[in-house]
Amino acid sequence: MTKIVAIVGTLDTKGADFQFLRDEIVRRGCGVLVIDVGVVGEPAFAPDVPRTEVAAAAGVDLGALQAAGDRGEAVAAMARGIPLVVRRLYDEGRIHGVISMGGGAGTLLGSSAMRALPVGVPKVLVSTVASGDVAAYVGMSDIAMIHSIVDVAGVNSVSRKVYGNAAGAIAGMVAHETAAGEDKPIIAATMFGNTTRAVNQAKTELEAQGYEVLVFHATGAGGRTMEALIDDGHVTAVLDMTTTEWADELCGGVLSAGPHRLEAAARAGIPQVVVPGCIDMCNFWAPETVPEKYRERTFYKWNPNITLMRTTPEENARLGEIFAEKLNAATGPVAVYVPLKGFSEVDVEGKPFHLPEANQAFVDALRAHLRPGIEIVEMDVDINDPRFSSATVAALLEMVTQKGA
Repeated sequence: MTKIVAIVGTLDTKGADFQFLRDEIVRRGCGVLVIDVGVVGEPAFAPDVPRTEVAAAAGVDLGALQAAGDRGEAVAAMARGIPLVVRRLYDEGRIHGVISMGGGAGTLLGSSAMRALPVGVPKVLVSTVASGDVAAYVGMSDIAMIHSIVDVAGVNSVSRKVYGNAAGAIAGMVAHETAAGEDKPIIAATMFGNTTRAVNQAKTELEAQGYEVLVFHATGAGGRTMEALIDDGHVTAVLDMTTTEWADELCGGVLSAGPHRLEAAARAGIPQVVVPGCIDMCNFWAPETVPEKYRERTFYKWNPNITLMRTTPEENARLGEIFAEKLNAATGPVAVYVPLKGFSEVDVEGKPFHLPEANQAFVDALRAHLRPGIEIVEMDVDINDPRFSSATVAALLEMVTQKGA
């Protein structure tokens, strides 16, 4: 079967570039389906899906937008419509991957289309902004970005090579069939360097019981990605061993997962064991990036680029309230396991973040605000003690069994 690559492009301003890309993909043995998302002039060649269809998917009339002369609003409308069009084409089995190119607006449009597709569907984006911070474009998806080197503004000696590589990449991706693996129920777990030993042991025990364990690095993007996969229905249960992203959200650190962390599992009703892993710390980059208001706090240099700040009893009490608020909304089984002798490797006795009163402030606030029926299990060990990992695994598996998940 010939694999079809969707090309999402502004065929008015960058028509020659997309025509070259289309021909390169076809030359590599793939079919193409070209979707026009241009909002200015006429397309340089006829697309398979016209721009009016994309605008209609967003519930707007493109002609009216163009007549208004507001290019920004027109691009925003197309960015709302293109995910719906691309997802429909994918669900209908008409496309097997997607590629796009552009500057700021083109990258927005292409990435909007790609983020609508499941993980594993090939996605290649040639962009002028690929060498910078691309978090806003990639989001939680598996987009492969290629720096365009020069602007996407015509085929020349440089862009020809870049476009050819991109065509080869997407053609190879859609042609490649990944060997099927054994389908197992999925348990999501969260990990940090400071909880690695705990999560690795839990992972080993869960895998021995026939589960596939997806480990997410609690760096903001990791937490958001896990929550997105839970919302998409891919996850059976959650071992949330490392909830440090909430400390960053509260204190203004650089690894926040946003204010909706801890909501997806509660909303989905799947079993979850939640641990205050690494909430003893807030993360900043190099020491000079720490806000002035925190200069007198206790810090730990994790590496030259990451500076950890110890959270206070007041901050941990607030985190206890937040955790209670999030978990009180759970529609499925949930329990909180607390390692009283340390929430991280640097929070144990003799280490720089050892501050028992701060950890106790979290426990007290959590207990005061958590609704009846949600168990809090306190263990007189630190988070990386093997007994703690085993206890959380046993609790989670019992929940899964009782729920019949």
